[in-house]
Amino acid sequence: MATDYSRRLSRIIGSYESPIVRAYSWGRFKILHQRFMDEVGQYLPKTGNVLDIGCGFGLFGLYFASMHPDRQVHGFDLNEKRIATANESARKLGMNNATFHAEDATKWKGAHEFDAAYMLDIIHHIPREAVDGLIGQLRSLVSPTGVVVIKDVNSKPWFKTAFTWALDKAMDPKTPVHYWPMDVLKKKLEDAGFAVHAHQMVDMLPYPHVIYICRPI
Repeated sequence: MATDYSRRLSRIIGSYESPIVRAYSWGRFKILHQRFMDEVGQYLPKTGNVLDIGCGFGLFGLYFASMHPDRQVHGFDLNEKRIATANESARKLGMNNATFHAEDATKWKGAHEFDAAYMLDIIHHIPREAVDGLIGQLRSLVSPTGVVVIKDVNSKPWFKTAFTWALDKAMDPKTPVHYWPMDVLKKKLEDAGFAVHAHQMVDMLPYPHVIYICRPI
């Protein structure tokens, strides 16, 4: 019997026309499976505005928007084709609480602060010299009572990092890849004005997952 989770995924992924995008989406949900979605989702408010940075095809944004109709998810990505795909899927699904923007989230001039934000496996693809600026801008976008949830990859143990690097390069050989040590990235977040709780996430697959729960101080 299909679970509510699997039915939700099937509905979202089925809204993509491209078989390549559908295959990619199933792959992403194999890596970030239900336990990870629950881990991230527990920190997101059921109502209010949620920022999804690096949303790509809108996969996770559509998932989190589908969980609570009063949650407004705003996804940002620089790839216009991916954003068009995300918005088309939201239209097909009748999800008016998920919108996607082909622009830099840190330069967005919206009329409100965000109640929460999340980045899933994004920071290690950002050029190292740009990470401090991104974190600082992120701090300014989230309300004083908000939360930022970051899931990324640790720099050790080496064999898990090597496995993750091989997959990242297989998906896009040109993408920049830099895995931050957990304590170093945690310090950067703290220096930007967050109180941070970070912990590794155990997985049966050889990924060195780390989740950072960041609250403005």
